[in-house]
Amino acid sequence: MALTQLPPMGPSAREVVPRRQPTRESAARTYPRSLPVVPVRARGLTVEGADGRRYLDCLSGAGSLALGHNHPVVLDAIRSVLDSGAPLHVMEQATPVRDAFTEELSATLPRAWADSARIRFCGPAGTDAVRAALALARKATGRTGLLAFTGAHDQIAAAAPGGSVIRLPYPQDYRCPFGVGGAGGARLAADRATSLMEHRGSRADGPAAMLVEPVLGEGGVIPAPDGWLSRMRDLTAAHGIALIADETHTGVGRTGAFWAVEHSGVAPDVMVLSDAIGGSLPLTAIVHREELDAGRTDDRAGAFRGNQLAMAAGAATLKYVRENRLPERAAALGERMLAGLRAMAGECDHIGEVRGRGLMIGVEFVDPGAPGPADGGSRPPLPVAPAVAAAVRGECLRRGLIVGLGGRYSSVIRLLPPLTITDEQADAVLDRFSDALAALSHGAHQQAFGPLERPGTPRHRGPSRKAGAPGGPGGWTTPGAPPPHGTTSHPSPSNHPTPKEAGAAFPV
Repeated sequence: MALTQLPPMGPSAREVVPRRQPTRESAARTYPRSLPVVPVRARGLTVEGADGRRYLDCLSGAGSLALGHNHPVVLDAIRSVLDSGAPLHVMEQATPVRDAFTEELSATLPRAWADSARIRFCGPAGTDAVRAALALARKATGRTGLLAFTGAHDQIAAAAPGGSVIRLPYPQDYRCPFGVGGAGGARLAADRATSLMEHRGSRADGPAAMLVEPVLGEGGVIPAPDGWLSRMRDLTAAHGIALIADETHTGVGRTGAFWAVEHSGVAPDVMVLSDAIGGSLPLTAIVHREELDAGRTDDRAGAFRGNQLAMAAGAATLKYVRENRLPERAAALGERMLAGLRAMAGECDHIGEVRGRGLMIGVEFVDPGAPGPADGGSRPPLPVAPAVAAAVRGECLRRGLIVGLGGRYSSVIRLLPPLTITDEQADAVLDRFSDALAALSHGAHQQAFGPLERPGTPRHRGPSRKAGAPGGPGGWTTPGAPPPHGTTSHPSPSNHPTPKEAGAAFPV
């Protein structure tokens, strides 16, 4: 799909469209404030704004675009349904489109229970899927409580009415709740969960389920240690508690395995699936062990459980990711990007930690000027610096790089590029991120937080991005200067333009 199908917006429309939004819509809008881009065209990693500028999108619909924007296989799948005359909306009736999706999804599930798994479609939001998973666990156990973890996303509270929610510490290194980190911190976190289960397991409001993200997403991109997750599996099994793995953000190859629980070899009782499984369209489901199949439950799943376009797009996405081994690609490229970002962190006092798994990456920003212990020594973790993270995101946007924020007080920059990102594009992302860090060390932000780099460190971490280098119009020679507007030439419809094409029309 060429980006020339839509006519460019005129100057008046470019100004009116964003200005009119707040007069018509609720104030409960997040992204328009932090990412003032009016997207009009997109493909793969690249988004074109109404002003003609091109951006590298490392937010990817909060990770929901596994193949990036408008991938050809997704568009072809959608068109095939539209052209067939098939109904776009059904309830739960069997259709060829639905059957194709369940067949493809079943082919990707963890082997431990793939042959006996049951798939249940839910409403269009991730909260609907979490609610359905909890209803299933409560009916199976006769209990109502929920064990969740600190830093988990807010949909838990909305999805868990009618029972107590107990938050347990989520193990992590940099901000270990026990001040230990590593294997010792994970062991203490598991001991805390064990103690609580032993005291509440027999009560009527005891835990019916434990809901865990294999990698905290909005909580700051924190991977769960594999050994800790395995122990959670053993504990829940021993106490008759359903283990629910929330793969909303981590599924479909994002972390370097098709499903993030596969890193630890854990087979949960229920998996919550959302975001990427719809191939950019709203679709959610839960997958659970056959013995939990309780038939109807009072979860008010809603009318939109048969979205045919989403199922067609989702089946095409699942098949493409599986056949092209994109999880393995995400694992390898993610390690390379993490290494590049950690090299930057070694030269930037404001970066507390770089972490992630596969192409789910987080960079936490801290205040290095915060006072240490009385003896004058330094102590991790340093206080978070959300203003620095926001400033870096703003500098990234000026350079044509879209990133997200998350974590404690939104102090973590999240990088969630599509799994189809090329090596060349990954290098461009790192270059622009590095330039964003360098730009802040010379601006007004320095007065409030100090320089972002240690004295004497080089300003650029990679090769200079000059006009004519790979990335062409996406590069520039003056650090801090905005990228030039788009060009008039456009690449071929291929999802992965050649370097020459990328330089001519897509900043890589």
